Amino acid sequence: MGSVAGKRIVVTGSGSGIGRAFVTAFAAEGAQVGVMDLNLKAAQAVVAEITQAGGSAIALAGDVSKRDQVREALRLFVDWAGGLDVIFNNAGFNKPMPLLEVTEENWNAIMSVNGLGVLICTQEAAKYMIAQISGKIINTASIAGRQGYPAFTPYCASKFAVNAITQATARELAQYNITCNSFAPGVVDTPLWTGLNQDLYDMGQAQAPDSAMNEFGAGILKGRAAQPGDLVGMAKFLASSDSDYMTGQTIMIDGGMVLL
Repeated sequence: MGSVAGKRIVVTGSGSGIGRAFVTAFAAEGAQVGVMDLNLKAAQAVVAEITQAGGSAIALAGDVSKRDQVREALRLFVDWAGGLDVIFNNAGFNKPMPLLEVTEENWNAIMSVNGLGVLICTQEAAKYMIAQISGKIINTASIAGRQGYPAFTPYCASKFAVNAITQATARELAQYNITCNSFAPGVVDTPLWTGLNQDLYDMGQAQAPDSAMNEFGAGILKGRAAQPGDLVGMAKFLASSDSDYMTGQTIMIDGGMVLL
């Protein structure tokens, strides 16, 4: 068994992309995983794959920006698993717009999921972790939380917010033996970029409908966009006891796109 064997882990937005890679890897190492997604059918499909492979998983439906849905999803998980050791606040989305055309609707929609959603999930998960006097909260940040990109202004603001929430949470919950860290991926080949490719092309910021991802990531020192699997080792580290002495940090895992 692996470094997260026996851990009880919920990953939001795990019906596809990065989250799907994480829950699959955690379950393969013996963790009990909650596959939480806005799309319940997607979550159920991932659970079916995990259970077929001999893993332990439960599908959870929930919009992370709706407290009642988050609360119910976590209640179902804890009833099933017996506790909550780790939550990955991974759910998020982006809808690019030129800076001078960003609307209140665009801003509020992105901030609601990517910012408020992290806060709500952190608050609701912390209730269980405080009672246990242990836990790990892990947030999906981004290179967009380190640099601002004009076409992604609300998204960047939301990811800067994730870094702030990470640090505030680490300070507040250290007294309960709860850590909070985040990781900042760069360009990752996931369904998110399928939509971004077309959006950026429509905005005139890509040469072809399927080229924006590679154009945006042209400066990656590793020479390619990441695959979700490239982030799994880092995720295991953050979820395991190996990271027990680390809190309030944001790990850059972007192939060398942004150097700090």
